[in-house]
Amino acid sequence: MKKSSFIVLNILISVFFIACNNKKMIDVVDVPLPEVEQKTTVIGNPDEVKANEGTFQLEKLPYDYTALESNISSFTMENHYSKHYLAFTNNLNKVITGTDLEALTIEEILAKLDPSNAEIRNNAGGYYNHSLYFKCITPRNGGGQPKDSLATAINTKFGSFTNFTALFKDEASKQFGSAWVWLIVDKSGNLQITSTQNQDNPLMRNATVNGKPILALDLWEHAYYLSYQNKRSAYVDAFFNVINWKKVGENYNEALKK
Repeated sequence: MKKSSFIVLNILISVFFIACNNKKMIDVVDVPLPEVEQKTTVIGNPDEVKANEGTFQLEKLPYDYTALESNISSFTMENHYSKHYLAFTNNLNKVITGTDLEALTIEEILAKLDPSNAEIRNNAGGYYNHSLYFKCITPRNGGGQPKDSLATAINTKFGSFTNFTALFKDEASKQFGSAWVWLIVDKSGNLQITSTQNQDNPLMRNATVNGKPILALDLWEHAYYLSYQNKRSAYVDAFFNVINWKKVGENYNEALKK
């Protein structure tokens, strides 16, 4: 009986090892994996971005989202223009509908608004600030240095373009959180570098330094984080590579007339 039990046990053990060996053989068989679908991100067309019906519309972006790629990513440009800028525009139109502000220019609204009215202040500022920002950057002959009367004014006020650049970047480095850095023409017709928090700007009554902005640097995270993460200073350096000094010069000459 014991001998029979021993034989049966040996048979069971043999079957077990055979099964295990077969399993191992099955495990090592190469099975082709399904092909992974390649996903691509489709970049939109800025010409197709339209604000809702209202007093104010988006400033047209005269190039596509990929045009500044080496300095500002296409993802950042599309997100910034078609979402944030669009939202400020739509919200501004909505909040001024049916009010006396509908008949005013954006500059008049900013000069007249009550700073305690956060809704109008934020959206009017957001609309104006972004409108200027997008006009101040370009992929076509961007960067370099200003010319003509603006170049003379910068050299006179700051000593040199190099000094101006250092001072402007230093002002940017001092900002904590969401902010803007500006080159403005003050009420005396002189150039000044200044900054504001959130969506405020130098046209508002509550600004520390009042004046007409001619160059705007957006320091909100949506302007740079997708490209530079926490390296804000790298974004500021890249901004100087795409400044449209021709447009800034036109802004300067226009500001002197007022």
